[in-house]
Amino acid sequence: MTTSTTIGNNGTTVSQTLLDTMNGTNSASSSTSSTASTSGTSATDLQNTFLSLLVAQLKNQDPTNPMDSSQMTSQLAQINTVSGISQLNTTLSSLATQMSAGQQSQAALLIGSTVLAPGSSVSVASGKADAFGVQLANSVSDLQVVVKNSAGTIVKTIDLGKQSAGTIPVGWTPTDAAGNALPDGSYTISAVGTINGQQATATTLASATVQSVVMQSNGTPGLVLSNGSTVALTGVAAIL
Repeated sequence: MTTSTTIGNNGTTVSQTLLDTMNGTNSASSSTSSTASTSGTSATDLQNTFLSLLVAQLKNQDPTNPMDSSQMTSQLAQINTVSGISQLNTTLSSLATQMSAGQQSQAALLIGSTVLAPGSSVSVASGKADAFGVQLANSVSDLQVVVKNSAGTIVKTIDLGKQSAGTIPVGWTPTDAAGNALPDGSYTISAVGTINGQQATATTLASATVQSVVMQSNGTPGLVLSNGSTVALTGVAAIL
């Protein structure tokens, strides 16, 4: 059953549904609430409802006791804020969709390219080693790269000295500590940085070819590399 409220002295009435919508209350039955939820309670709907109620109040207010203008202004500001937030959320969602599509296109351009990405495996074939590198979060006073063979034996320590933060490509001729050529195969690299005698974070980077692009669980594109790993687009340290 629909009820109404009288405003002013001339008997003008406003439906209870209108008042409930503005006051955020629910005096109607569950079926009425269900209908209201499906009929729309967007910021625009609330704003239109509020303005209708405001006009009715202004027409029927007591001249000797007018409504508080500061409250009216505050309510208008709140309604406009809700409307603005709703529009901002819509805009941000649209931008996020466009950015995701742009990242996918950018990632697809890397298919067939050789990149440096976090990894610790280096292959040696015909006397040549795959490119690799090191990524530093901070500048270091000394940086060393340790190379081990498949048996876990250290065959070479490459001293790169003082290095600045960032990505450092490493060119290495595959020889051992005595200068002898190393046999073909897979080798493991690790990096150790030093800052004032304290160990610093150093991430090794291995080279691989981008074979394809996949969508990751977080909605961002991932690059499937020839070494079997999948890295995010932001995980690529360098394009060779």
